[in-house]
Amino acid sequence: MADFNKILDAGDVDGGIINVVVEIPTGSSHKIEWNRELAVFELDRIDPQIFAKPCNYGFIPQTLDEDGDELDALIITEQPLPTGIFLKAKVIGVMKFVDDGEVDDKIVVVPADDRDTGNAYNSLEDLPKQLINQLQFHFSHYKDLKKAGTTVVESWGDVAEAKEVIKESIQRWKDL
Repeated sequence: MADFNKILDAGDVDGGIINVVVEIPTGSSHKIEWNRELAVFELDRIDPQIFAKPCNYGFIPQTLDEDGDELDALIITEQPLPTGIFLKAKVIGVMKFVDDGEVDDKIVVVPADDRDTGNAYNSLEDLPKQLINQLQFHFSHYKDLKKAGTTVVESWGDVAEAKEVIKESIQRWKDL
């Protein structure tokens, strides 16, 4: 398996097109994570089915969020994407998120070439409000059966704010 942090970088952040690696497909309750030390995907846990992911979930290579992991991405597509692929993704916003007291932001992206939607999604405002509500509910409650109240969606940010979060995460990676 390829070491995504060695063969990919974050992409063209200023241009809004970044590289994203898929960890968890939409609808899965398997918490699959990239193990940076071993350069493999690892099943961390199985969450209750009621908390299956409402969207694809992945990471941006050569980034480091404040929680010590690669910066997370929420990948919006109509169909689930398989674990282990990467895509060129258009940045459309950021979900400002805290998990157990640690900043764990999520960059919201869509495929850079989405002919199914006609590339209709360019900002969070373009997404269905119900999807934003579902994402907020999921990330506010997915740990409730184990550690209730430990996850908080603090706010949503626009493309400019998302790019700043990515740039800060790239710098943390470089400072490793």
